[in-house]
Order: sequence, then structure tokens, then C-alpha cells
Amino acid sequence: MGRRKKITVQVPEDLLRRAQKQSRDGVTGTVRKGLELLAASDIYDRIRQLRGKVHLTYDLEELRRDRR
Repeated sequence: MGRRKKITVQVPEDLLRRAQKQSRDGVTGTVRKGLELLAASDIYDRIRQLRGKVHLTYDLEELRRDRR
């Protein structure tokens, strides 16, 4: 993960409580997960931009044979 930075933040209690309920984690884990999701959002945006631009061709029977 690399270097760490200790921070102090003020957040609404109800927001933190709802986020912790969803993450099923403590304050640090919840904040870390939120930051990871926000940091990954640009990747999601780039993937969404590819919609309709990537054309896949596949043979369903060949895929089924490959599973065996």
C-alpha cells in the first residue's frame, strides 16, 4: 500500500453510520474503502466510454467445449 498519512476529518454522524453499516467495517476501514472507490471511478468512466466500441465474436459451442 505504500506510505500512509494520518488525517482528521469531520463528517456528519449519520453519513458515517450509514457508510459503516454498508461497509461492515470500522471508521478507518470505511473511509479507506470510500477513498478506493472514488479513486477507481475514473477507470469506471473509461470503461463506460468503451460501451458499443468493443466487438466480441465467440462460438458458444467452442466455449462450452473449453470448459470440460
